[in-house]
Amino acid sequence: MKRIVVADDSQTARMFVKRCLQIVGLQDVEFCEAGNGKEALALLKEQPTDLLVTDLNMPTMDGETLLKWVKGNPRLTDVPVMVVTSAGNPAKEEQLVKLGAFCVLNKPVNPALLREKLQPLLKEISDA
Repeated sequence: MKRIVVADDSQTARMFVKRCLQIVGLQDVEFCEAGNGKEALALLKEQPTDLLVTDLNMPTMDGETLLKWVKGNPRLTDVPVMVVTSAGNPAKEEQLVKLGAFCVLNKPVNPALLREKLQPLLKEISDA
């Protein structure tokens, strides 16, 4: 079973992201939830993860710090990271992609745009 970690300090936002991922075709997936980057990092270290979806602004450890940590860790560097944000800042989005984010989506997540951005990963995540 594939595993996706969803990190956001809002339980409602985590639920919405999970629902959007299910809408785009990720049905038989184990979702693990984290309320901040530190919790997400602990989940990532527990077992292999196929996708990390993280909010940018969270307490304890924000999404940018989490992204840097994941991409700097040889065991985790291959985990695709999608950052969701309500900031709507193109310069910040560009910076996050340079840091290794697979993509950056604005909140609220649009399922059609999510499907488009995840297309390269969807077959891999849902097939294996």
